Amino acid sequence: MNNEKILIRGGRVVFSDRIREGLDVALVNGKIAAIVPTGTLPCESDYTVVDAAGQYVSPGFIDLHSHGGGGHDFMDGTKEAFLGAAEMHARHGTTAMCPTTLSGDPEETKTVCQVYRDAKAAGPACAFLGLHLEGPYFAVSQKGAQDERYIRNPSRADYEALLDACPDIVRWSAAPELEGGMEFGRVLRQRGVIPSIGHTDADFDTAAAALENGYTTVTHLYSCMPGVHRKNAYRIAGTIEAALYFDGFTVEIIADGCHLPAALLKFIYKCKGADRICVVTDSIRGAGMPEGPTILGSLKRGTDAIIEDGVAKMPDRLAFAGSVATMDRLVRNMVQLADVPLYEAVAMASTTPAKVLGCTDRGRLAEGYTADVVLLDETLHVTRTIAAGKTVYVR
Repeated sequence: MNNEKILIRGGRVVFSDRIREGLDVALVNGKIAAIVPTGTLPCESDYTVVDAAGQYVSPGFIDLHSHGGGGHDFMDGTKEAFLGAAEMHARHGTTAMCPTTLSGDPEETKTVCQVYRDAKAAGPACAFLGLHLEGPYFAVSQKGAQDERYIRNPSRADYEALLDACPDIVRWSAAPELEGGMEFGRVLRQRGVIPSIGHTDADFDTAAAALENGYTTVTHLYSCMPGVHRKNAYRIAGTIEAALYFDGFTVEIIADGCHLPAALLKFIYKCKGADRICVVTDSIRGAGMPEGPTILGSLKRGTDAIIEDGVAKMPDRLAFAGSVATMDRLVRNMVQLADVPLYEAVAMASTTPAKVLGCTDRGRLAEGYTADVVLLDETLHVTRTIAAGKTVYVR
């Protein structure tokens, strides 16, 4: 148990519906013990006081979709990769995440699942809330930067064997229009895993059917999915329109300012609201690294990419190859590019992701919740990250 007692004094506390000043936040044994008017907590001398004057005190960020960072990719299949990526993201306010795979060799995926447990037990800088599998059940036409060699239709025998071998899977992105795709969604729901529509050719009606079959989230909205298109001269609505229309869908957005420009960020926010949007990094190993060549996926079987202009691109520069964003950058962009109030931008990075995962003890600042706290300066850059009551980064 973490026995450190921390008192965060005098900051602007970011709740899910407002920002309040003149409050102290007390952290005890890894939990939020009290949020009280400044100077009213008994036995203050027992605490390590952190002066947060002029700063925002935010709940820690929860990233539902990250492939790595700091030169590491989870597909490397090593404990060092998991811990190194977690450390980098903690410096940018992430206090919990879902490490994410790519479409790959089945045995490689099993290795990643096994290593995940070892890394989680080692105490990463930010908590691991379960694995997110991105693929391999995708539409080849919407593969994006995913490796086509491994893309295939769902096979119940295959995915049930993987679910049996890897009990830590909490999310799985797939294309529901594939043969067996709807059954896949139902099986995942029965087993407590969240199906997400991604890398898909589903039209509006197919996406609506997917919602009825358990798919309640949409992976990186606008990326690798159809919008309005023509079929025999008639316009057909696509996955994008279904995601925006149905309240039952919560959407991921890569708010790095590259995958989605400001106009689309504003549009999505107007359609869905903060309670149905999760900002995600979709970060690859190049997050937190200098611009230049990088690799998407594992070092052994990955795909060459290049980092430039704040995003990862395929070598021919005709498509993106994932993101190099961090969660604090996404929050800044929602405020500065999309004109979203800070408390709602923070909710998209904390409260809403926690709700998607069914977490009842994370994602907000409230008594009894896990002491995941981030301090942000006036420019919304991270000055301190506290994960489960332990200080893991100080600028």
